[in-house]
Amino acid sequence: MEDLINEFIAETREMLEALGGEIVAWEAEPDDRGRLDEIFRFVHTVKGNCGFFDLPRLEALSHAAEDVLADVRAGKRRAHPKLVTAVLAVIDRIGELVQALETGESVSSSDDNQLIAALSETSEAVVPEQEPGTGGFVEARKSLRSIRLSVDLLDRMMSGVSDMVLARNELARRLREAPGNMAIESAFERVSGCIAEMRDAITRTRMQRIDNLFVSLPRMVRDLSAELGKQVTLEVDGGDVELDREMIEMIRDPLTHIVRNAVDHGIEPPEERTKAGKPATGALRVSARQSGNQILIEILDDGRGIDGEKLVRKAVSAGVLSSEQGERLSHTQRIALIFQAGLSTAREVTAISGRGVGMDVVRANIERIGGVVDIESKVGQGVRLTLRVPLTLTIIPALTVSVGGRSFAIPRSAIEEIVRSKNNSVRIESVGGARIAGIRDKRIPLVSLGDTLGIEEGCEMADQSMIVLKPAGGDVYALAVDCVHDHEELVVKPAAPVVMATGLYAGTTLADDGSPILLLDPSGIATFAGVVLDQNEIDKLTAQPVPESASRGETPALLFRTVDGAKRVIRLAVVERIEDVPAESIKRSAGRMRVALGERILPLAGCTEQPDGSIRILRLSDGVTELAYGFAEVIDLVALGPDWQPAGAPGEVGGVTLIGGEQVEVLDPYWLFGAHGGDSAAEAVKPVCALPDDGGWMEHVLGPIIESAGYRLVAAGTPQAEEADVLIASADAEMAESPSDRVLKIRAALDPANENDDSIYRYDRAGLLSALSSRTAMRRKEGK
Repeated sequence: MEDLINEFIAETREMLEALGGEIVAWEAEPDDRGRLDEIFRFVHTVKGNCGFFDLPRLEALSHAAEDVLADVRAGKRRAHPKLVTAVLAVIDRIGELVQALETGESVSSSDDNQLIAALSETSEAVVPEQEPGTGGFVEARKSLRSIRLSVDLLDRMMSGVSDMVLARNELARRLREAPGNMAIESAFERVSGCIAEMRDAITRTRMQRIDNLFVSLPRMVRDLSAELGKQVTLEVDGGDVELDREMIEMIRDPLTHIVRNAVDHGIEPPEERTKAGKPATGALRVSARQSGNQILIEILDDGRGIDGEKLVRKAVSAGVLSSEQGERLSHTQRIALIFQAGLSTAREVTAISGRGVGMDVVRANIERIGGVVDIESKVGQGVRLTLRVPLTLTIIPALTVSVGGRSFAIPRSAIEEIVRSKNNSVRIESVGGARIAGIRDKRIPLVSLGDTLGIEEGCEMADQSMIVLKPAGGDVYALAVDCVHDHEELVVKPAAPVVMATGLYAGTTLADDGSPILLLDPSGIATFAGVVLDQNEIDKLTAQPVPESASRGETPALLFRTVDGAKRVIRLAVVERIEDVPAESIKRSAGRMRVALGERILPLAGCTEQPDGSIRILRLSDGVTELAYGFAEVIDLVALGPDWQPAGAPGEVGGVTLIGGEQVEVLDPYWLFGAHGGDSAAEAVKPVCALPDDGGWMEHVLGPIIESAGYRLVAAGTPQAEEADVLIASADAEMAESPSDRVLKIRAALDPANENDDSIYRYDRAGLLSALSSRTAMRRKEGK
């Protein structure tokens, strides 16, 4: 009996999942006899089973619903909103009771009679008896042979077929290494085909139609629309697409939240839509389609869209962004703030949504299963959200590669093409300090897998292969590897949490020889390498061709917007690279703005005040000196001609030129390096001063004075001290060299010991600096 009860619960739950959408569709098309028959069969089946299992509450509810539906089938009643609502309420209660039957919980019976009475209160819809309609009648489904299996058994079957795939891969490798034998190879091909067929069949046992995910949406949209006083039509497409059952369960909650948000926040009330020139009824479309080994689920509405400006204001008021950061965000970045935890543009908190939690969880849940969430929005026109999720997380086609002698796998679905660096159609160049791969007529960012993973590459860049990748929802880029191996079907399993936490890997697998291989995450590598952090900037710095130098002397230049909003241009040749630095790295010290970059401190131009948040900087270099220039955003790469007008006086702005018909200021690198770069000269050209270890005074008191004079300090007695321009020593120290050569003696007494004492009083700043300068000049003049 227990087995029969469990069977009844499972069957009833399956029918309930499909029934909510059928009832809503039947309400919209009351003459659809096929849907009416499906609903009637459900309540009739439940009533019959309840009599057998002695479940009086379920039997009474299903019997009442059956009577009402029988009247509709007979033409005595018409389907109308009140009747449909009453039937839905009864079916909801049936679902609650079935759930309680499984869990052992109790459900109050106090309002069962009210639910049954609500069915009879629809009697005002009685119409004269008429011939039953046949519109929309669908043929009875062909009976399919089926059997129920436990999920554990299915998982064991899939694990077994995964081991078979690995064994087949290993056998294939060994056959490639062994002398050719046509009979053995033919037998292997037959076995391989059988394994592939078995794998596909067992994989399909784990697959479900995505319609099981969509089936509850019509009911939910109907109830929400009624509660909010809105009119919304829902169109569902692609229900026949199949997806791994575990993936369906993982997507269910994120999809539900997105649809609820679309009805609550996205689609406007009828009167607001009418004023905006839209139909009073809003449109919501949910569709699914398969693309390679990915499933794309699209949710599109024609509502008010996402107000990026409002999100920025909310983020600023919440302390997530500073005002300056908000102003610098692109349209895409502003819309992406919807995924920031704690942000919501809802006017008030409701039971439906608007609590400021949700969309960040949606994205986190989708990304946790290897998926991506893309969002597009136009104010007043609507929102398009696309969920890109893997078809299955078990066996995927992949390409194996290696770098530095270590093997990795890359999902084949992300690969656009594979090229060799030595190919005539491939060129590698540098733009603003970033490496770019020019492949035929397009230029894309180039990422070294060895550099990204911290592995020493086994060959030079010119001898490497490049894999052009297009991650789901990401940007095209090239990944440089030492070697490209075989295309294989690999069994993928989750990697250790500490490995997955890096964001660079999508799982682990086994090679055909049984050795472990990490599966790379193309999106994670792109993010880590900075390829997809700012799509607008990538387009401008990499995807567009660098302006060619024309015969009249045009030079490539970078057009950008300063922190105060002005447009300026600088020659690209002096731009080393672009970086983001936090506000705490910037400080006004020693009379000017400076920025700490790693172990170095550079003068900072273009910024006169401490920024509230992070800031972007151009790292400028003249080959010897380096400085930083703060700015807001990159606008474009342009060609700077020789016909620009010089400024009236020397300064940061050297002149003005026309770009796109607009006057743009031209930065003067000569002035910038002269005014700001004096204290950032390269270490190699600074004079060197060697200090002895006297217990601390030389290092901590005298050292800073010498460093401020432009000297690089080294410790006496080290190899670096042998080439020092000046060697500091105590007056009583025994020196092998004469003071006139390079030794500068320091005494503690105010007055010299005798007339031959050429030492300097240690607190005589002017004398000390003068002596340092003269000795350095002497050494440089002698070429030593």
